[in-house]
Amino acid sequence: MLSLMEINESNKEKLINELKERVEDADSSVIESVRNILSKVKSDGDEALFELTKTFDKVELTNLQISSDEIERCFDKVEDEFIEALKEAKINIENYHMKQKKTGYIMTEENGIYLGQRVLPLEKVGVYVPGGTAAYPSSVLMNVIPAKVAGVEEIIMVTPPDKDGGINPYIGVAAKIAGINKIYKVGGAQAVAALAYGTESIPRVDKIVGPGNIFVATAKKLVFGQVDIDMIAGPSEILVIADEKSNPVHVAADLMSQAEHDKLASSILITTSKKLYEEVEAELDKQAKTLEREEIIRTSLKDFGKAIICKTLEECIEISNCIAPEHLELMVDEPMSYLGLVKHAGSVFLGRYCPEPIGDYFGGTNHVLPTSGTARFFSPLSVDSFVKKSSFIYYSKEAILENGNKIITLANKEGLTAHANSVKVRLK
Repeated sequence: MLSLMEINESNKEKLINELKERVEDADSSVIESVRNILSKVKSDGDEALFELTKTFDKVELTNLQISSDEIERCFDKVEDEFIEALKEAKINIENYHMKQKKTGYIMTEENGIYLGQRVLPLEKVGVYVPGGTAAYPSSVLMNVIPAKVAGVEEIIMVTPPDKDGGINPYIGVAAKIAGINKIYKVGGAQAVAALAYGTESIPRVDKIVGPGNIFVATAKKLVFGQVDIDMIAGPSEILVIADEKSNPVHVAADLMSQAEHDKLASSILITTSKKLYEEVEAELDKQAKTLEREEIIRTSLKDFGKAIICKTLEECIEISNCIAPEHLELMVDEPMSYLGLVKHAGSVFLGRYCPEPIGDYFGGTNHVLPTSGTARFFSPLSVDSFVKKSSFIYYSKEAILENGNKIITLANKEGLTAHANSVKVRLK
């Protein structure tokens, strides 16, 4: 299933380009359609949302907001063990993200000068949560909890209605556990428009986070600048670095854990053992037959699955750094001794008993991660994603008398005499 590659300088670049090309770009018809939706919601507000929901979701709504009673009824429709697992996952995610909180600083100098920085939470954030078959309650926790920890005052959640005009009960339960009490039944590009521009019912927000289909992703791109967004995520990917001691059953299972997401998902094995590669190949075929999403897995592995054999673990990590994977598993002994060599990866899973789904659901690290090589310069969603920084500065009279002529010199050199003048008048 995994095509075996001999890596060299020429085909290394080819592999990286292949992975980047998996990102689904919107064609002109999608962009035009989304532009029309954005414009309609901006001008017609709630009326447009009702109309578009009827058109795209085949649901005729009389109100957009989910009541607290509807949220409570979601708990009657899901299993107790799911609720308990979600509550424990929330604690783990919260504890991890609490460590990310930052405070500002102040620095003082002589003559009455001080400078500093304030760290301020965003006031309003919108969270988009897909519905239907792509409903992921874990994403609710991953997007909401860092915002809560950051101190965001108002978090607005939007999710498409089901055929009965309600919402997916697992999404409702996750929202309640995460601490959300404002949920609106609207999806697609129209939901993004509502969050970006505001309507009679839905407040305008400062930032929109959360995954969605090509229409949602395109809408987020088009409203960026009007509001901030998290990132434009591409297909999922995993890279497993494994040595000759690794269990091929485990390696194969981990590769397929991402392959099942999407036919465009990428699963890459980099190993020091050709024997392990051959054993993993046999396991992939064996295990795929037992899994519900076998067709997606096989297509993903055939089109974007790769196996690369290296001489050393250091060489394995060097190639991984070129790829900059979303998920990286270091399935080796003493993985911490190799962690320092990893320069580019969204999230790193260490050791032989730490499969990637631990991070997806329960461990505490965030599963909203940079894809398609963007781990070279993007970071996972975090508390930092929901704050802004503001600087401040104070100069006393003595300080400006001492330094004013230097400021005037710099301003005049740039030809900005009014800048210079605003200092000059204070020196008289």
